[in-house]
Amino acid sequence: MKKEIIKSLTNEFESYVNFTDQGVEFWFARNLQNLLGYSEWRNFTQVINKAKTACETAGHRITDHFVDVNKMVTIGSETEREIKEIMLTRFACYLIAQNGDPQKESIAFAQNYFAVQTRKFEIIEQRINDWERLKAREKLTLSEKELSAVIYERGIDDIGFAIIRSKGDTALFGGFSTQEMKIKLNVPKNRPLSDFLPTITIKAKDFANEITVFNVKKKETLETVRAISEEHIKNSKGVRKLLKERGIVPEELPPQEDVKKLRRRLVSDEKKILTDVSKLDKDE
Repeated sequence: MKKEIIKSLTNEFESYVNFTDQGVEFWFARNLQNLLGYSEWRNFTQVINKAKTACETAGHRITDHFVDVNKMVTIGSETEREIKEIMLTRFACYLIAQNGDPQKESIAFAQNYFAVQTRKFEIIEQRINDWERLKAREKLTLSEKELSAVIYERGIDDIGFAIIRSKGDTALFGGFSTQEMKIKLNVPKNRPLSDFLPTITIKAKDFANEITVFNVKKKETLETVRAISEEHIKNSKGVRKLLKERGIVPEELPPQEDVKKLRRRLVSDEKKILTDVSKLDKDE
């Protein structure tokens, strides 16, 4: 397929994209019908039905990707009538294209276009999740530093801080100590447990730290290892309770990629993206 045709079809397909109030993109089936070169709605609905079957077979709910709606269309001078329409997600469009005739140039393009767009979305989503986890880990480091600084102001040393932090972990993880969690998640002995925790747990630890810091600053009576430990235990248990109410059990969540490796991978990807963009600019 020639470059000019690909560019033209890309512009045409993207010109028909719509967005819901929540920012979710979709295509109207009748627009896709024209884009794929189907002259009759009756024939196109047969392809849609095959796509729905493929959707269900793949383990997705049909109603999540094929939404039946009614739409008013103009049929004459100041005359409108209601017609059946379907809102399609990117995945639905991909399935429809896969069930079309690949000998048609527009369908062959659509098969590849929606496949790439779906994969691109998955990559973007994963990258955003990775950055969120990395930033959460950096934020936890800051709250731990702030907690240690407040504790040191009370005359408590590094050993005391380690005891307080450890007791907070035990409370958050339902009785599992930091070392027991490291064994459970197969974390190397010389590495911090938090470097291998999922984002939600990292944020939970950070939240408990923030509450403890706030209360230690506010209450002058919190000045011993025992008193601050009890405060941190209470806050960690409170965060745990909130998570469990939402069906999240911290000690049962699987380990995640080492944050150090994650950071290196994201930096490497960033360099590759800059190089690719630079090449595109030169080509243009």
